Amino acid sequence: MNFDRITVEPDKIEGKPAVRGLRITVETVVRLVAGGWTFDEILLDYPDLEREDIKQALEYAAASTNVHFYRLREPA
Repeated sequence: MNFDRITVEPDKIEGKPAVRGLRITVETVVRLVAGGWTFDEILLDYPDLEREDIKQALEYAAASTNVHFYRLREPA
């Protein structure tokens, strides 16, 4: 997957992944969405963001977790 809207710059915000070189981290976007904010609410509070930025930040976060699912044992 190509993340052309996500940047990592060592001299900005401690090298955390950010959106298009802005000082808005992927983490911030994920936390807002997890907190129940809608895309429209985020765009109102962060006017430099675009809808596609939010989508790509979420996709990047999902891809970076490299999650594996394991079947849980049934209780004895």
